[in-house]
Amino acid sequence: MAAKYSVLMVCMGNICRSPTAEGVLRHLVQEAGLQDAVHIDSAGTLDYHVGSPPDARSAKHANKRGYDLSALRARQVHAADFEQFDLILAMDWQNLEELKELCPARLQHKLRRLMEFAPAGLSEVVADPYYGGHDGFERVLDHVEQACQGLLIHIRRALAEAG
Repeated sequence: MAAKYSVLMVCMGNICRSPTAEGVLRHLVQEAGLQDAVHIDSAGTLDYHVGSPPDARSAKHANKRGYDLSALRARQVHAADFEQFDLILAMDWQNLEELKELCPARLQHKLRRLMEFAPAGLSEVVADPYYGGHDGFERVLDHVEQACQGLLIHIRRALAEAG
């Protein structure tokens, strides 16, 4: 069965936040038995790390929680992504603005922040942990896990509506 719903996670370089979000959502979708219905990918707004694996610190912290990021490789957002994906989720305001500049006007409705799916009261963004310590990578996982739980509810509704 071809995927019926597709999600693209986006941060700046596609080595910390967005691959973590991709890994967490993949795990949740698989646990829900929806892996054949949902396509998940991640990308960066910049081309700094194209072809690189996720940051070793991201992979280490994700692995401790049962998420395997080892097969993921960084890529840059492509024009075709705006057509292909149903939902394109930025990790922060800056990346959302960059996506808006790249995205055709008729497809802007697909652009949102991942943290819109998190419970009220959490941060509005998934903060970049790259220049910080280990706590930042743990906080990324805390925020991403909570947001992806809400995102899974959204995906289930979209799949139900699609029939």
